[in-house]
Amino acid sequence: MATADSIMASMPGRYAGALFGLANEQGELAKVESDLDTFQAIYEASDDFKRLVKSPVFSSDEQQKALQAVLKTTDIGGLASNFFLLIAKNRRLSAATDIIKAFKALSADARGEITAQVTSAIPLSEAQIASLKETLKSAIGKDVDLDTTVEPEILGGLIVKFGSRMVDSSLRTKLNNMKMGLKTSS
Repeated sequence: MATADSIMASMPGRYAGALFGLANEQGELAKVESDLDTFQAIYEASDDFKRLVKSPVFSSDEQQKALQAVLKTTDIGGLASNFFLLIAKNRRLSAATDIIKAFKALSADARGEITAQVTSAIPLSEAQIASLKETLKSAIGKDVDLDTTVEPEILGGLIVKFGSRMVDSSLRTKLNNMKMGLKTSS
């Protein structure tokens, strides 16, 4: 499991730690986490926004101006808005998604939860998510927050990562294992 110290050892972790400390001090943890989720959703939905965030071609000023326009059209405000503008100014906007992951890990740790990254070939239903949370909670002994992603390349099954553990029950991995088994037996 990722500890606060291991999270803080990276650049995204240090930024996330600073934002977490400030949000906690101002009693705005829930609002900031919600704003970060909104930013992440916009990032995942828009290729143009991804380019703005990740591309080193855009200057700091260009990123800040474009980011201000995007933030005005969302409910992202206050602390989170100022934070995103600051990391754009400091040329760290490309690390935004890693900072969000680190912030969520710190928040989950503070709540006594663990965050598990779940990759599936198709989007999971609410019932599947609830069942997976319950299964992981009984195995780990803590409440589990799921960070889900969809990767059709895994063909089927799930890949679940939490802390230093990974369970790969994807169809792609099973087929690759069978392929390797057939190669070694011939």
